[in-house]
Amino acid sequence: MPEVLDRFRSSTWGWLRGTLLGWLTLLLCLVGIGFLIILVQWIRFLDVTYELTEDRLILRKGIFVKSIDEIELYRVKDVRMDFTMISQWAGIGTVGIDSSDETTRKGALVMPYIERAAERREEMRRLVDAARQKRRVRELDVSSDLL
Repeated sequence: MPEVLDRFRSSTWGWLRGTLLGWLTLLLCLVGIGFLIILVQWIRFLDVTYELTEDRLILRKGIFVKSIDEIELYRVKDVRMDFTMISQWAGIGTVGIDSSDETTRKGALVMPYIERAAERREEMRRLVDAARQKRRVRELDVSSDLL
């Protein structure tokens, strides 16, 4: 089993302090409804845990019924980070990954409300480059205009 370099999941606390909806939920706590919304978000964020190793990004999904999916890092095409002004202030971001792996065939893997998103994105980019060099693989983009 490869050594896990980083383990993380979407952050409920980050969502609360890093989004306008989170701030509104905190205001709703004054009347009691906000606590229910926070509980739902917390359970939703428990659903997926991300583990980063030297060669893979492992997604552990599920609370009662579990599944494990992996993205080989040498297959990653792009790692992007999106954030609003509020989420940037709170130190969270949404990390998206495009790859040639079956996991992302239908669209990018989106990891919302990740603490230290900028650091994690840079670490993933470094590991993607190292995995490509290790396997001697290069990314090749083919334009559909030429076909």
